Amino acid sequence: MSELSTLARPYAEAVFKIAVESKSTSDWSETLEFLSAVMQDKEMTAIVANPKVSQEQLTTLILDICQEQLNEQGVNFVKLLVQNDRLILAPQISELFEAYKAEHEGYIDVEITSAFALTKDEQKKFATTLKKQLGKDVLITTSIDNALIGGFIAKAGDKVIDGSVKGQLQQLAKKL
Repeated sequence: MSELSTLARPYAEAVFKIAVESKSTSDWSETLEFLSAVMQDKEMTAIVANPKVSQEQLTTLILDICQEQLNEQGVNFVKLLVQNDRLILAPQISELFEAYKAEHEGYIDVEITSAFALTKDEQKKFATTLKKQLGKDVLITTSIDNALIGGFIAKAGDKVIDGSVKGQLQQLAKKL
């Protein structure tokens, strides 16, 4: 686990607890996703890292950018992150929040990378198989990577299933 994720964990846990208590996990999910996108902008990252920008200026800037996306709790959260010099952790906080939300709601996100586009039927078969194997409902996102040659790689949390031709060739090369 990266150092940034370790630093982000207490914030993600606190926000998740508040979101569950107030039954606003979807709202918080959107808020954190937007804040994460803002903080992934290179210019914004440079502004946050600039010691000449005061906390007040940074708070004002972020609140101006996010004004439509933040409720009162969101505004307070942004102020807390700025005050503790943790605004840069927004992407990690969002990622951890989504993992807590998935665990709480009984599903898991699975990313399937394949050499070719998967049909809806193939996605349904993957979802059914993975649901049996993982014991949770599955939300699948797909991507294409021609370098796999054929097959797929499925990532579900910390589990990776490599059924790609490229992976099989790498295993064969190791054995030889």
